Amino acid sequence: MDLAVAAAAAVHVLVERHETLASAESLTGGLIANTIVEIPGVSAVYRGGLVVYATDLKHTLGGVPERLLEERGAVDADVARSLATGTRERCGADWALATTGVAGPEPQDGKPVGLVYVAVAGPHGVTVRELNLDGSRASIRTQSATAVLELLAEELRAAPAGMRS
Repeated sequence: MDLAVAAAAAVHVLVERHETLASAESLTGGLIANTIVEIPGVSAVYRGGLVVYATDLKHTLGGVPERLLEERGAVDADVARSLATGTRERCGADWALATTGVAGPEPQDGKPVGLVYVAVAGPHGVTVRELNLDGSRASIRTQSATAVLELLAEELRAAPAGMRS
């Protein structure tokens, strides 16, 4: 699915349900936020986003425990989970998504190029997906953004409307 199509599909459901969204991005560096805000009417649902490219910002802004970052590094499933949860709480949103991974061109902290974790936090909990992507830096970033928006759409379909916590 195309990035803009994935964003529009998720936003459409959020608008219908009167639910809100926030985002936290590492390797995608604002790509998701930029794509989302291109959609007319998104201000009804999009609370905002964090670009937490530096590891320390994942802790100070995104709420990832410092110890977790020290023990496992920034590219980790539990970091993605914590980042989505922290962003949801900090932004006061019904839903939040997060991306963390290695876009390249070089491996990072022993993690290979293309290893990405995307997460969606909602009223019912958090879902994390590991991705092993190929392609250029730009392609990995776009695939990551598309994947987390597709995951959001899946989670929205699975959760009953109005299930706020």
